[in-house]
Amino acid sequence: MEPLYLTSITCICCDTPYKTSRVRPSFKKPSNRDTDFCSHYKTDFNPDFYVVRVCPRCGFASTENGAERMTDAQKKDYYDTFGHRWIHRDYGGTRTKEQALECYKLALLCGGIIKEKERVVAGVLHHIAWLYRYEGMQEQEQRFLRFALEAYITVFETESGSLNNAKLMYLIGELYRRVGEPRKAVQWFSRVVNDKRITDASMIRASRDQWQMLRENHNMENFDADEEPAAMNA
Repeated sequence: MEPLYLTSITCICCDTPYKTSRVRPSFKKPSNRDTDFCSHYKTDFNPDFYVVRVCPRCGFASTENGAERMTDAQKKDYYDTFGHRWIHRDYGGTRTKEQALECYKLALLCGGIIKEKERVVAGVLHHIAWLYRYEGMQEQEQRFLRFALEAYITVFETESGSLNNAKLMYLIGELYRRVGEPRKAVQWFSRVVNDKRITDASMIRASRDQWQMLRENHNMENFDADEEPAAMNA
């Protein structure tokens, strides 16, 4: 069985039907997963490479979590800003790492033009950071982790009522840890552990684990006493 299969998409910008590749579920078994949910695969067919769909005709790129339709004004903005310069290109087959990165950056560009939901933009930025991580390009990874962090914070401030707050709060803490701001990381991990409304055991446990790591790797005198999760030693 081939790792990739084709699925049919209709472009929400130009209404053109096209096909894009996805990785079969049986091949989506990571060899390990980082603490910010970045999965690593031994196979050459990384599912993250195929998250973004790109219309060959007009170049509009999005993810399955993105907008389901576009207004006439959004379409005009897209064509005026970028679409009129698009040269036919098909990303429907097997993608290299470089092509996957191109697709994500196209999705980021398109999302900015149509003012896509911040949580979708945050996910795209985070995936771009992962692609740079796969390549060992730490400076670019850090750059996009910071972009993703800012976007996730905006999501928390504007959309948290309809999302998994525990996972979002944990992720904000973890990205703060990864960009070298342990004090802010601890504050967010503490919020997950101490908020009695949160019942997501896996995120509470993950927040405790990351707090413990910070505790071991940093002089605790650098942290205020009230930043330690009260349930840490429970």
